[in-house]
Amino acid sequence: MSKKVLDRRFCVAPMLDWSDRHCRVFWRQLSRHAVLYTEMITTGALIHGDQERHLDFSDIEHPVALQLGGSDPEALAVSARMAEQWNYDEINLNCGCPSDRVQNGFFGACLMSRPQLVADCVKVMKDACELPITVKHRIGIDEQEGYGPLQEFVAAIAEAGTDAIIVHARKAWLQGLSPKENREIPPLNYDLVYQLKQDFPDLEIIINGGIQTLDDASSHLSYVDGIMMGRSAYQTPYLLAEVDERFYQQAAISKTRRDVIQGLFPYIEAELAKGTRLNHITRHILGLFNGQAGGRLFRRHISEHAHRSGAGLEVLSDALAFVERSW
Repeated sequence: MSKKVLDRRFCVAPMLDWSDRHCRVFWRQLSRHAVLYTEMITTGALIHGDQERHLDFSDIEHPVALQLGGSDPEALAVSARMAEQWNYDEINLNCGCPSDRVQNGFFGACLMSRPQLVADCVKVMKDACELPITVKHRIGIDEQEGYGPLQEFVAAIAEAGTDAIIVHARKAWLQGLSPKENREIPPLNYDLVYQLKQDFPDLEIIINGGIQTLDDASSHLSYVDGIMMGRSAYQTPYLLAEVDERFYQQAAISKTRRDVIQGLFPYIEAELAKGTRLNHITRHILGLFNGQAGGRLFRRHISEHAHRSGAGLEVLSDALAFVERSW
């Protein structure tokens, strides 16, 4: 049995180039309880690259899951042990990304054509560590039609002992659509995910895809165990301020948008002292004042100044002043 037990009622998706460690620290100013996911990291990058650069994160980020890309069981076992050593809370196997680069490495969504291989990967990771092992996948790929192939895939990984599945309720087309188009063009079919929960009642099932608002998110919880939100959480991050109270019945952090920014100051100061450029952090906060008076000036000031050499906290203080003058 896994030692860690996560409450995945509300998760924020792994998003390439977006859900990095700086972004996750920002999100933690808004929600203590949402489960956060890293960008996908390949097993090759971990085994042959800079482990610290790929795996380091701040304690404030817990609960945080490491998403792995790979299909070689031995490499996944090694990576799972690394994740446990670095004190992640979960390991998630990517079986949903449709990009050409991922396909060429034979991982991501193409793994849905090999349910037994994915089951083997789950087994070796569970044997290698005591962290929860989960799988994120689509409802199908390419010419797969109907519920049958999806049920077969889930049955295999459930038998292997996966602790939860996260299902993006769209098919992935491995040829002819870009990753962006694969997030938008294939139609959503939530009913297939709901059917999985009926057929696998003991398996924790998280639904993902097209969830724009917290009302949308709440509506799914009558059918599945949790929801995962992606781009809406990134582009309108202040909605995360309601998550703890609404989904976990815990007190909200209760920060104004200004408090959120100022709460980041100690982290930003520490990162600047390490040589991190300000814009590597501030690029994630640009949506905080979306829909608010002065929000456009806030974004423009940061975009024009945070990338400059020597840029510091004064850039954020000046940007906040634009918002406050609009109140």
